[in-house]
Amino acid sequence: MNLKNCIKIVLFVLICTNLQAQRGIKIGYVDIDYILENVPEYQQSLTQLDSKAEKWSRELANKKAEIDQLKNELENERPLLTIELIEEKEEEIEYLTGKMFEFQDEKFGVGGELLVQKRQLVQPIQDQIFNAVQEIADNRNYDYIFESSSDALMLYAAKRHDLSDIILKLIKRSAKDGTFNNDEDLFGEKYKSVEGAIEDEKKEAAEEAKAEAREAQREERIANQLSARDSIRAARKKEYEDRKAQLIKDREEAKRKRDSIREARENN
Repeated sequence: MNLKNCIKIVLFVLICTNLQAQRGIKIGYVDIDYILENVPEYQQSLTQLDSKAEKWSRELANKKAEIDQLKNELENERPLLTIELIEEKEEEIEYLTGKMFEFQDEKFGVGGELLVQKRQLVQPIQDQIFNAVQEIADNRNYDYIFESSSDALMLYAAKRHDLSDIILKLIKRSAKDGTFNNDEDLFGEKYKSVEGAIEDEKKEAAEEAKAEAREAQREERIANQLSARDSIRAARKKEYEDRKAQLIKDREEAKRKRDSIREARENN
C-alpha cells in the first residue's frame, strides 16, 4: 500500500473518530488472521493441506533426484556410448525435466492446487466472518467495522473496539447449532430442511462416486503410462547393455589382433 492510500485511511479514521465524538457513531474492527487461527475446523483442514504440500514436495524432490542420477550416469558412460544412444538419453532427461516442471507448476504454481485449495479453504470462513459482522452491525448499530490483520493497515485501534472474539463466538455457535440469522453453518451453506438435507446427501454420495470413478480411471491411466515408460526404459537399457557389451567385445578383439601381430613380428 502506497503512502497516498495510507494517508487517506488515516484521515478517514480521524474523521470517523471525530464524527463518533460528535454524533455517537460506533466503530469496530476484526482481526481475520486471529479468527482463522482459532477456528479448529480451519486449522485441521490447513494441517491436511500442509501434509499434501509436503507430499508434493517429496515427489518433486524424487523427480529431481531421478533426473540428476540419469545426468550423472550419462556423463560417466558418455565415452562408451554411440551418438544415437547419447541423444536418446538426453531426450529422456529433457522429457523428465519437462514433466518435473509441469508437476511443479501444477502443484505450486500461481494457479496450482496448493493456492487454489488454500483459497477454497479460507473462503467459507471469510463468508462466515462477513455474516457475523453483518449480524453485529445490525443488532448493535455499528456504523463502521474495519479489518485489522497482517494484510490490512491499522496504525492504532483501542482494544475495546476489537470485535474478533465476538465474531469467533458467533462462528463457533453457528457451527454448533446454526443460530445465525440467515441459518448458515460454519462453511457458509444455507440452512436446509430434513428433506433437503437428505437430497443433498444423495447428490453428494453420487458426486463422490463419480469422483472415485474418475480417480480410479486416472490412477489406471497413470499406471499404464508408467508401465509403458518402464518398458521403453527397460528396452533402451537392454539395447544399451548389448551395445556396450558388443563394443567391449570389439575392442578386446581388436586388441587381441594387435597383440597377435606384434607377437608375430617379435618372433620373426
